[in-house]
Amino acid sequence: MRAMVLDRPGEPLRLDRRKIPEPGLQQVLVKVAACGVCRTDLHVVDGELPHPELPLVPGHEIVGRVAALGGEVERFSLGQRVGVPWLGWTCGQCIYCLSGRENLCAAARFTGYTLDGGYAEYAVADQRYCFVLPDGYDDVAAAPLLCAGLIGYRSLAMAGDPARLGLYGFGAAAHIVAQVATGQGRQVFAFNRPGDTAAAQLAMSLGAVWAGSSLDAPPEPLDAAIIFAPVGALVPQALAAVGKGGTVVCAGIHMSDIPGFPYRLLWEERMVRSVANLTRADGEAFLALAGRIHIHTATDVRPLDQANRALSDLRNGRVTGAAVLRCE
Repeated sequence: MRAMVLDRPGEPLRLDRRKIPEPGLQQVLVKVAACGVCRTDLHVVDGELPHPELPLVPGHEIVGRVAALGGEVERFSLGQRVGVPWLGWTCGQCIYCLSGRENLCAAARFTGYTLDGGYAEYAVADQRYCFVLPDGYDDVAAAPLLCAGLIGYRSLAMAGDPARLGLYGFGAAAHIVAQVATGQGRQVFAFNRPGDTAAAQLAMSLGAVWAGSSLDAPPEPLDAAIIFAPVGALVPQALAAVGKGGTVVCAGIHMSDIPGFPYRLLWEERMVRSVANLTRADGEAFLALAGRIHIHTATDVRPLDQANRALSDLRNGRVTGAAVLRCE
């Protein structure tokens, strides 16, 4: 099979020919149709996340069909379409796993980081951490749901019940959660890179009531804000934008350092919190929701062998919506 391989962080991926992997007892072999290109992949490739399992095939928004079954697989059948997310395995025995917080498991393994992922024609995945995907989405459209959608959904839950929601960094995750939020009757305010008119136009087309620069103040105080851009300087910006009792959610797995800020920005019961990974319960709930309300995923499709170009474009802000590799 063809696979894009990371040999060393900071270097381009290498197109390789590899033997098709064989599934273990609890694993399925997936013939990959599409794999999203996530900002987390960029953090892995750029060396901003420590200790990846090298050499590594990145990618954790995998959509494909089951090509072979491990001996103990019961959840899926040959030819069935499945989705493979970031969370690839947990111990099931620690205090976090036993209390419904498997996303915090210290022994967890992650697709495209400590497990080979989907920048390839085939991938293996633990059946227990794969999802059945809703009908109504083709393979490319479904791929961003598996991380951008899931993280946005978990972040929205952590934001409380905001009537006015700010989204900083209107990319893959924000353009999905904006549709969920507007569908729930919330007002969405979109903050983009200065001069990014394409992202602003996408936000307004998806129901945002306002779109402006991340350096701008919103026209009215927000109840909550979610930061998807990996920019620590946005934390005090967002705190200044939320009203009393407001919540700022940092949704990325990596962020540059947060600069010092005056206590008055935090006072009056404002709160800053982070989102770490996802749980299988998040996945089941969000994908069920996506099956009931059709979510439009704006995708920028590239062939597998152009993964490096897709990552570069994402790094430099040249992707509107979500980049997706077509892997067949």
